[in-house]
Amino acid sequence: METNFTTEELELKANQIRQDIIKMLVHAGSGHSAGPLGLADIFTALYFKILKHDPKKPNWSQRDILLLSNGHCVPVRYAAMARAGYFEVDELSTLRKIGSRLQGHPERKRLPGLEHTSGPLGCGLSQACGMALAMRMNKDFHRWVYVVLGDGELDEGNIWEAAMLAKKYKLNNVIAIIDRNNIQIDGPTEIVMPLEDLKAKWEAFGWHVIEIDGNNVEAVIDACSMGRAIVEKPVVIIAHTIPGKGVDFMEYDFHWHGSPPDHDQAQKALRQLRTLGGKIRSEHE
Repeated sequence: METNFTTEELELKANQIRQDIIKMLVHAGSGHSAGPLGLADIFTALYFKILKHDPKKPNWSQRDILLLSNGHCVPVRYAAMARAGYFEVDELSTLRKIGSRLQGHPERKRLPGLEHTSGPLGCGLSQACGMALAMRMNKDFHRWVYVVLGDGELDEGNIWEAAMLAKKYKLNNVIAIIDRNNIQIDGPTEIVMPLEDLKAKWEAFGWHVIEIDGNNVEAVIDACSMGRAIVEKPVVIIAHTIPGKGVDFMEYDFHWHGSPPDHDQAQKALRQLRTLGGKIRSEHE
């Protein structure tokens, strides 16, 4: 679904998706805030510029695959999908409700356009590698598997087993995007389980590494374009993001990893997002 959106238009879409996330979470009364807000630019770039996909034909045989390994961040994916036309935006208010298609973790059989069911952390890269191998066997040489990973889930050994396999089979049709926001549920990643030097680790596993500002839409688009040009190696993009991006009292604070805003906090957050931190006047004020 490559489009002709300008950078400014994509940034505005990301801002709208952040507002959608806040509304979804306060309505649900549970869920994760920091990660989804930080990922809004990446998912905007994916759904509106990078992915080859068709919201009207979610099972199109020539589509690219997108997996969200850290499935608890799925509110950002639902919001991006709704804005891209996979379902009506009004359905976002059903997040985490009984019987809803929008469960707290993505559930493949409930919602067309989801490629896998997630839950246990650390599984997404292995799933991506299996799909990439299947594409190669089917001679689907013009499709890619994109997989978004949380940095906290890199503590899981399954990730590194998959990293070795991808190198062994030279899966250049896999592009992993790490949400390097430096927090996880128990605190800063470098206190819970230090990951650095993260770039050197992935290079040691034989991956081509690209390091970017993950809250810069153009940087995300350019990195994925470069990733598709790499041959003989899988590609990982280390995307440095701000957890809670756009909401000052959430930014960088690991306590918002798994907490939703209450009504008053949501109103404050929406006011900040609508006014771009006070830079513009809002019709809602």
